[in-house]
Amino acid sequence: MDKLRTVSDTKRNFYQYHNRPINSIYRRVVEELMVEMHLLSVNVDFRSDPIYYLGVCQSFTQFMNGYTPESDKDSIFRALCQSIDNNPDEYRGKAETMLNFASQKSPQELINWLLSPTDDNGLQDVANHWRYALENPKFKYSRLFAIGLYSFLAKSDAEIVKNEEKFAELITPLTDKLSLPIDKFKKDLELYRSNIEKMTQMLTVLADTLEASKKKRQNN
Repeated sequence: MDKLRTVSDTKRNFYQYHNRPINSIYRRVVEELMVEMHLLSVNVDFRSDPIYYLGVCQSFTQFMNGYTPESDKDSIFRALCQSIDNNPDEYRGKAETMLNFASQKSPQELINWLLSPTDDNGLQDVANHWRYALENPKFKYSRLFAIGLYSFLAKSDAEIVKNEEKFAELITPLTDKLSLPIDKFKKDLELYRSNIEKMTQMLTVLADTLEASKKKRQNN
């Protein structure tokens, strides 16, 4: 019987793939995402799916915004996926396919597709992957899935995800089908939006501080 991979194993794997220091402001972001992906990867009920992949990619993009050096971001993302023996190109490829598809459809059409995925528009690989998760009687909810679903629908209509009542009504058929924990789903999205706002504010303050420091050096 294979030994179950531990968090320490995953962290060790990560730093083998990405061996450069991580900017201290972002280290917590990277490690929290790493641990979350690890815990799901070792959960017997969890099956990855394109919505989850999109959630991982969007979380990384949002919370690594402003990271320097910029060139390290790709290495960090790839190491996150490789640390749990996943393929980063598959994550990005399927996430991009989902966003491209979402940009061409209405939110209702997207929900209809999620409930009954078809292979149209070159979606065969993504549809098969989503169908595999959809048919799992023990579908495992995750915060990253919630972020992925939110991002998927926001790509179609940025306003509908801001309207709590309309958004809840729109996704009800899917949340019912998957038996998602609605209260946790709402809290996870509220925290996600709040953290994005905090990160944006922090980057603004940091940029202002660096600019002031630069001017001070120039004046001395």
